Amino acid sequence: MNVSQLAQVNNDDQQELEQFAADVFTGLSSDPKYLSAKYFYDDTGSELFQAISQHEDYYLTRTEYEILDSHSPYLPALLGEDEIDIIELGAGDGHKSELVINRFLEAGVKVNFHAIDISEKAIDMLGETILERPNLSVHGLIGDYFEGLRFLKGRTSKRQLVLFLGSNIGNFNHTESKAFLRRLWSSLNADDYLLIGFDLKKNINELINAYSDSSNYTRDLNLNLLARINRELGGNFDLSGFQHYAVYNPELGAMESYLLALGEQKVFIEALQQEFEFEAFEPLHLEYSFKFLPAEIDSLCKQTGYKRIENFSDKQDRFIDSLWQVTLRNG
Repeated sequence: MNVSQLAQVNNDDQQELEQFAADVFTGLSSDPKYLSAKYFYDDTGSELFQAISQHEDYYLTRTEYEILDSHSPYLPALLGEDEIDIIELGAGDGHKSELVINRFLEAGVKVNFHAIDISEKAIDMLGETILERPNLSVHGLIGDYFEGLRFLKGRTSKRQLVLFLGSNIGNFNHTESKAFLRRLWSSLNADDYLLIGFDLKKNINELINAYSDSSNYTRDLNLNLLARINRELGGNFDLSGFQHYAVYNPELGAMESYLLALGEQKVFIEALQQEFEFEAFEPLHLEYSFKFLPAEIDSLCKQTGYKRIENFSDKQDRFIDSLWQVTLRNG
């Protein structure tokens, strides 16, 4: 696999560290306190998420895999291309994207696969799953999604199929989702495609179990964010002083993840030259994971400049992979 390193997608380690520090300062200075889930996925976080995704309590990965296994054979005929660029945002371990790639190869379509992820570890793991073969070239881009898309734009004239799988869109609130999808729209060409995963609203107990797995991988993922602050910013969080807590918010239609301080704790972060105080049982908000109804998916599609080609779902209607096409480009 060909890998383009950080500098080649206009990324900078020092700038990233400074942004991380600024976001930590903003979040811990707020009331209530929060940290951004986008910082979960350093190398350790990526490994932990792979463990979560394979856990029996976490239905999302296996459900989406079943959907793609059943429905991806229809994609080559729907798109009607002899050669295509498949671009995955958030590489994961590559097992789901490989399903899609294989269907195009089996239909005689040449595939140029580009995986974009901020984690070098994730790109390395993907490179072990998806291997180059006749009619398939594989490329890894280490960096921000939109930096990666800018890097690719102008280097190819082929139709693009962007994969944004899992329930990644659920990490944004409704306003952020619209902004993200519109920015993605502006990064693509007319008639390009997006295959995007949506976790559907369902029995709350099933949701809570998925976000509080019995092996405590989700807890460890959350605590790793505090460990990352300790490692990279010189913090002194006592990880044993926090408890993972996940709850469904029915008004928002979202799962929420928190770390609760088990007692009073003062945390000094050297890079910020700042101390932050936690009261006993004070919550630290880490993540939203929004869930959807099919009508909400259609509305989001129309509002952000796409047309829906097809919804693919599992037999229990727990998850949807929706195929959209870019429309109404100006200029």
